[in-house]
Amino acid sequence: MGATRLRSAAGPQAGSATAELVIATPALLLMVMLVVQFALWQHGQHVATAAAEEGERAARLQGGTAEAGAARARQFLAQLGPHLVVAPKVTARRDAATARVEVAGSAEPLVPWLRLPIHAVAEGPLEQFNPESHGFVNSEGSSAANSRVVGADG
Repeated sequence: MGATRLRSAAGPQAGSATAELVIATPALLLMVMLVVQFALWQHGQHVATAAAEEGERAARLQGGTAEAGAARARQFLAQLGPHLVVAPKVTARRDAATARVEVAGSAEPLVPWLRLPIHAVAEGPLEQFNPESHGFVNSEGSSAANSRVVGADG
């Protein structure tokens, strides 16, 4: 008689906490997985940006090439985050004034149906050596300039 009294006191709400837990737990786990997935995407984006900047630095050096920039970006990706950027594609371009490196791929998938793209670009002017003379002339300069530096009295 005591057990039937307990059941009737609980009424139609008996077991509702268990049903709520069955629904809420997977939803909570999915939310946690999404947060981690977006953190992986953000970190992969930062790594791709750093790789593009490294490649751009190598490509814009005096005597550098687009191939050297692309190789440096690939090496940087392989060292820093070989699994952060999935299927990375590195393209580099160098013209008379600028060097540009692009890194594209996708983030490491934690949630199977979610593919987040990663794209980073770094571009900058080529480095050139331009010596400043400040009025001084070396021994291979014109004789008029040398006589002006040495003096006309001599």
